Amino acid sequence: MKLKVLLAELDRLNIPKDKMAITSSGPMGIRNIREIGDLDIIVLPEVWGKLSKQYEVKNVGDFESIVIGNIQILGKGSWFTDPKYGDVESDIKNADIIDGYRWVKLEKILKIKKMKNRPKDKKDVELIENYLPRHDSSDPKV
Repeated sequence: MKLKVLLAELDRLNIPKDKMAITSSGPMGIRNIREIGDLDIIVLPEVWGKLSKQYEVKNVGDFESIVIGNIQILGKGSWFTDPKYGDVESDIKNADIIDGYRWVKLEKILKIKKMKNRPKDKKDVELIENYLPRHDSSDPKV
C-alpha cells in the first residue's frame, strides 16, 4: 500500500503527532527500504487510555492492540511497548521526525527484529543492516 494513503488514514485518527510514533516496518517504508502494507504505531499511555474507550481492544497473538483500518496501535505485550526492550515515552520523544511524523529509530527496529527472529524479521534485519552503513538513519531518502 502507498505510504501516503496510510499516513492520510493515520491523520484521520487525530492522534497528536508528538504523542505517537510509527514503528515496526513503517520506519523502513519511509526510507524506501521496502514496501509496507499497514502502519503500526506506539502511543503514550494517556492516548492509549482514550483510544481504548473509543475502539475495541483486541488480543492479537500475545499482545493487545487496537486495529482501525490499516492502522494498528500496539498495546500491552507488544515487543515495541514492552519495558524490557525500551520505553515507549523515550522511543516517541527520541524518534526521527520525517515529514512531520515521528518514526521509531531504525536501530530500535533492528534490535527488536533480531530478537523476534521470524523469517520475515530475518529479511528485514538484512535490509536494515545493508541500509544503515550507507545512510544517516534519520535520512528518509535512499
